Amino acid sequence: MNLKSQAIKITATLAAAFPLAFAAGTACAQTNPTPQPAPAMPAAATGLALAQQQNCMSCHSVNRTFMGPALRDVASRYASTPDAQTYLAHKIMEGSSGVWGAVPMPANTQLSPGQAATLAGWILTLR
Repeated sequence: MNLKSQAIKITATLAAAFPLAFAAGTACAQTNPTPQPAPAMPAAATGLALAQQQNCMSCHSVNRTFMGPALRDVASRYASTPDAQTYLAHKIMEGSSGVWGAVPMPANTQLSPGQAATLAGWILTLR
């Protein structure tokens, strides 16, 4: 599934879930005046949105090699690595060179450790 069709699928899922969440919230408000937190965004949508927001998709694609490796290939390579999420989060924050070819990946110092962990976890779901 390419990135565009994945984004369309996620958007459609969220659009379908919104009326149900609204109806549930309305029913809850009638019986319980305590405000309820908004439902969490699915992990796939959160990871993709963060990757787009932080410009990861300028060099990476989910399914094809661009300037950097396809994220699905990264997930496949590290799927069986112990502590893969921690390892990838470190690589995302600190940068890397020579692992996937001659083009180095710069350090992403604008990311918090939590954001890097979110991105790494999302990448690992792509295999």
